[in-house]
Amino acid sequence: MRKVNLLNVSINNMTMLELLEQLRQGGVVFTPNVDHVMKLQVDSEFYDVYQNADYRVCDSQVLKYVSWFLGTPIQEKISGSDLFPAFYEYYQNDESIKIFLLGGHTREIAETARQKINQKLGREMIVESYSPPFGFEKSPAECQRIVAKINNSGATVLALGVGSPKQELWIAKYRHHLVNVKIFFAIGATINFEAGGVQRSPKWMSEIGLEWLHRLLMEPRRLWKRYVLSAAPFLWLVVKQKLRLYKNPWSDVDLALEELHNYSFPDNLNQNLNRVLTAELEPLGNQPVRYVTDKINPS
Repeated sequence: MRKVNLLNVSINNMTMLELLEQLRQGGVVFTPNVDHVMKLQVDSEFYDVYQNADYRVCDSQVLKYVSWFLGTPIQEKISGSDLFPAFYEYYQNDESIKIFLLGGHTREIAETARQKINQKLGREMIVESYSPPFGFEKSPAECQRIVAKINNSGATVLALGVGSPKQELWIAKYRHHLVNVKIFFAIGATINFEAGGVQRSPKWMSEIGLEWLHRLLMEPRRLWKRYVLSAAPFLWLVVKQKLRLYKNPWSDVDLALEELHNYSFPDNLNQNLNRVLTAELEPLGNQPVRYVTDKINPS
């Protein structure tokens, strides 16, 4: 599969049609944008989860421009808010596709999105919707209730829109508890768009890379930090990559893990390896590999 490396995220270089067809086999889909890319520089857990997605497709025209600047052009922007309606229309007549909507600002918005999509399609493809309470991801009991709701609904597709990195982390943690779900979408504000409660940018703004400006003008208090404060650091990192000076902040930890796999540990150390990794590796950030290996195998 063709990929483009942009800073420390590998983006699948594919068309919307190619992705829709490949999803017959299932998979986890994340849609990186500038905000995601900047979070990936500072959040190791988010970075680890991102590596395990089956598909990472370009959500941003800005990232597409950057890919051209770096000499590795991305074919097509595939934003979550374009992908999701394209998906349900593509599989409109496939009765095995049953979608659970998890997200939306309120339960009424989530339910309105469900009704509008089903009315558009002429069948009950969206089998259930639920807008979880604020902070739900910190409550194991609430998360288990959500898992039960999804399993009882018979859904084979989960469309989760609760914001990043919360939605990606939740999918990574609970995907294996969802017995029927084969396809996972992390789709941000898309459920609100589908309900009509939040207006998307005009098509021309999206096509030239100004969708972020429209969203900023619509929700300045919530989004100004995301779009304004991250712009200059992002551009600087892109220049560094162009000059081959950029370094993945998590590369030393990745290398440390690879080194550890090459060691033969005593049985008693193997039994405690998870404890050692948790205690020693997670706080390291980008400390040298030797520090890690010395802790695991002291002389």
